Amino acid sequence: MSTHPWEPSQLIEKKYFKSLTDIADFLQKSIEKEHDPYRILWILRHTLIKPAFNRFAYEVARKMVTHLYTSNAKSWRHAAREGGKGRIIYEALRRELEGPVNGALNFQIERNAELIKTLPQDIASRVDNFISQETLKGRRVSDIARDIQKMFPESSRAKASLIARTEVSKTSTALTRARAESIGIAWYEWVTSEDSRVRSSHRIMDRVLVNWNDPPSPEKLLGIKNAPDPYHAGNIYNCRCFPAPVVNINRLQWPHKVFTGGSITTMTKAQFERLASRAA
Repeated sequence: MSTHPWEPSQLIEKKYFKSLTDIADFLQKSIEKEHDPYRILWILRHTLIKPAFNRFAYEVARKMVTHLYTSNAKSWRHAAREGGKGRIIYEALRRELEGPVNGALNFQIERNAELIKTLPQDIASRVDNFISQETLKGRRVSDIARDIQKMFPESSRAKASLIARTEVSKTSTALTRARAESIGIAWYEWVTSEDSRVRSSHRIMDRVLVNWNDPPSPEKLLGIKNAPDPYHAGNIYNCRCFPAPVVNINRLQWPHKVFTGGSITTMTKAQFERLASRAA
């Protein structure tokens, strides 16, 4: 269960993972009686062009995104009760499907549908490479096919788990940002899951205030070589962090850590207010 009002629902992630593994199970059943690895490869690639699979991918994506949309709205209603922008938030929620939030909602559905379609494509690519490697060794095609079927469940579930965790976080962040920017909330607090699995680069970001227009590169801040481009909380693979919009700065403890100018600085409330006014 989520313990923070802005944390993405773990139940939604579990349901999304289940839907993705259902796809993987379907693919596995479609090849389990095949003894020719090239026939297996053809089946996996052919799945990609079936209209029924495309419709199913879209429906799975739509369900996940709309569940997050509803859950995220509850977070905003909680913020409305606790913060100082209750009327503005409630009015924004009432009319948001007429504006940019609706665009973000539809974009996330389409993006996730396309990503789901990569599941058989990714598996087919690995199968193709495996066939090439094993054929060069002179192995029999029936033995290669049997090995493919053995490796299928583990590899497909790992891919499904990565997609579920990463995309639920990314979609949740996107919806939070769209709603925040639609009512002029420019800052959020980066919140980690605050357990032993938090990566070191994200641990230094915990409770740091970030502007939506100025994402950090946590790895670069830590001095890690080949750091990825700047990104927001929840917007990188396997990330369990999330943004908590600053609805009311009086509810924060001051002084507070703020990311600005490429580094993390501790500021008083007055200093932050001056920074926020310049950034507006």
